[in-house]
Amino acid sequence: MRSRFSAFSVGDASYLLRTWHPSTRPARLDLAEGPRWVRLEILGTTGGSAFHTEGTVRFRAHYEDRGTPGAMEENSRFVRDAGAWTYLGAL
Repeated sequence: MRSRFSAFSVGDASYLLRTWHPSTRPARLDLAEGPRWVRLEILGTTGGSAFHTEGTVRFRAHYEDRGTPGAMEENSRFVRDAGAWTYLGAL
């Protein structure tokens, strides 16, 4: 989750697409017009250890959009795909 937030922060769409599960991955991702992501809070997790094949991360991501601060919250589901953790979607 932290690496995906960092990728959003720096506009690394290719990393985000690589870490998105193939079943829910968009064909492309345009980050040019998005907000500026400034801080991530992890609010809770389930699973996700070396022994799990899936897990969740509940987070709050803080951003600025044209000088106005804001935040979004999501409970995200991650699953292993070919041994790597991938983002499946929001719960």
